[in-house]
Amino acid sequence: MAYSVDIYDKSGKVVSKVDLNADIFADEKVNKTLIHEYYLLQMSNARVAIASTKNRGQVSGSGRKLYKQKGTGNARVGDKNSPIRRHGGVAFWPTNARNFEKFMTKKARKVALNGLLTLKAQEKALAWLQLPEMQPKTKDAVAILNALELSDKKVLLVLNTKQEGIEKSFKNIEKVKYILLDYLNPRDVMHADKIVFLEDALKTLNENN
Repeated sequence: MAYSVDIYDKSGKVVSKVDLNADIFADEKVNKTLIHEYYLLQMSNARVAIASTKNRGQVSGSGRKLYKQKGTGNARVGDKNSPIRRHGGVAFWPTNARNFEKFMTKKARKVALNGLLTLKAQEKALAWLQLPEMQPKTKDAVAILNALELSDKKVLLVLNTKQEGIEKSFKNIEKVKYILLDYLNPRDVMHADKIVFLEDALKTLNENN
C-alpha cells in the first residue's frame, strides 16, 4: 500500500500532499519481532545497574574465627562477616558489575525503525509541517499546535538540524518533545500520538533508504 502525508502550514491548513518512499514505508517489510527487539535494546542499554551489595570479603570486619573449631558443643563457626550473621556479607545478590547491554546490527535497527514508521503511517499519525524560522515564543508554538488540533496530544517534533528558535518555542510545552532526525528511536516514536516532521526532516527521511 502506498502512503502519503499531508503538508500543513503554520495556520493548520493542508496545502499539499507528498507520497512516501515505498522502499521505506512498506507493509511487507514490517517486522514486529524486530521492532520489539529494538525497543528492548534501547531500554536495556539505557539501564544503569545501581543495586549493589557487598559479599563477605567486602564488608568491614575482622576475619578472625569467632569460636574455636571443636569443644563448644555447637556447629563450627567462621568469622562475623559470614552471610548467615547480622551485618555480614550478602550471598547471591546483585552487584553493580552487571551488564544489561544488548546489540543489533545497524541494518536490523534501520529495518525495525522503518517498520515502526510504517505502522504510524497506517494510523495516519505522520504529518509534514512547513515552518519557517521562529522567534523563541511559546505562545506562537501553542498557537500552531492549536491550529493543528494537537494541543491535547503527545507530539514528537522531528527536526533535520538544530533550530534554536523552534526548540525554545516548543520545549516548555507539556506533551511535546523535539528530536533531531538522526536520533529518532523506537521509544519516542511508539509513545507519540502524532509525529510532526519539519519539511527538511521528512525530505531527508524520504530520500534516504
